[in-house]
Amino acid sequence: MKSVLIFMFILQVFMADAQIQVKRTTQLLGSPFEMTVVAKDTVQANAYIDAAIGEVKRIENLISDWIPTTQISKVNQNAGSKPIKVDQEVFELVERAIKISKLTNGAFDISYASMDRIWKFDGTMKEMPTEEAIKKSVAKVGYQNIILNTDESTIFLKNEGMKLGLGGIGQGYIADKIKALMLSKGCKSGIVNVSGDIFAWGKQPDGKPWTVAIVNPMNKNKVFATFPLEDSAVETSGSYEKYVTFNGKRYSHIIDPRTGYPATGVVSVSVFAKTTEIADALATGIFVLGVEVGLDLVNQLKGIECIIVDDQGSVHASKNIDLKKFEKQ
Repeated sequence: MKSVLIFMFILQVFMADAQIQVKRTTQLLGSPFEMTVVAKDTVQANAYIDAAIGEVKRIENLISDWIPTTQISKVNQNAGSKPIKVDQEVFELVERAIKISKLTNGAFDISYASMDRIWKFDGTMKEMPTEEAIKKSVAKVGYQNIILNTDESTIFLKNEGMKLGLGGIGQGYIADKIKALMLSKGCKSGIVNVSGDIFAWGKQPDGKPWTVAIVNPMNKNKVFATFPLEDSAVETSGSYEKYVTFNGKRYSHIIDPRTGYPATGVVSVSVFAKTTEIADALATGIFVLGVEVGLDLVNQLKGIECIIVDDQGSVHASKNIDLKKFEKQ
C-alpha cells in the first residue's frame, strides 16, 4: 500500500509538471501574427494568447498612423502647429527611435512616412521617378525635426506636412511587450512572431531551445541556416519579393529616407538582439547602409549580430556568428 501511495504521489507530481505547446495564427496589424505558448493545458494557453492579442490591439491604438484617433496620428495631424501630449510609453518609444536614427546616420527614420508614394512595387511602374519628384519626396523627412519635451511628455513635428510612421520599430516593440506580459502572467516559455519580428523565451516542453529558420532569399522555399533562440529576438528585412529593375539595376522596396532612392546591393538582413525592438529598427537601417557600413556598425554594438545577403547571393555575417555551425545541410 505504501509503495502504491508513493507511485501515485510521483505520478501526481509528474502530471502537475506536464506542459503542452499551443500555437495560434491570426491576422493583426494587417499582417500575419503567430503565437506559441507552453502551458499546463489548452485553457491556460488560450488565456495567454488572448491576453497577447489584447496587448497588440492596445498598442496599435496608441501608435498606429493608419488609425486617425491614435496619439501618433494626433501628432501627425498637428505637424507644424502644436505639440501633442502622449503617454509615457509612446514618448519613450519615439525617443528610442530617434536614438537609432542617430546611430544609423538617418538610415532609419520614423519621419519617413511623409514621403510621397512615388515608388510602386506592384508591377505597375514602367520608368524611374524623376530626380525632382524624388527630391520633393524627402523634403519633409528628418528626425532632427521631431521635437521632444521630456517635462511635458509632448511630441512636436516642427514642419507642416511631416508624418511619423512607427512600422519599422513598432512591431518589434509589440513583440517585446507581449513577452513581458506573458512572463507577468506566469507563462515561462513561448515564441511570438509579429509579421517577422520574432521573440522567444524559455524552452520547448522537451527542454530544447526554440529555433528560427533563415530563408535563402534567392530561393524562399529553401532554408540555409537554423539558429536557436534563447531569450532573444531576430528580425529579417528583405526585398526578395518587392523590387523593381531599371537599366539592369535592382531597386528594393526599402527606401533610404535620406535620399528618397531605394536601397541597393542588399537582398536581406537578419538581426539578432536581446530585444525585438532593436532588431526591428536596426534591420531596416542596416539594409539601407549596405553590407560594408552595416557590418561595421554591428561589429561595434554589444549583443547585436547580423547576417546580410547581397544581391549577388553572397552571405556576410558579423564577427561573432559562425555560419558553418548553423548552416542547413
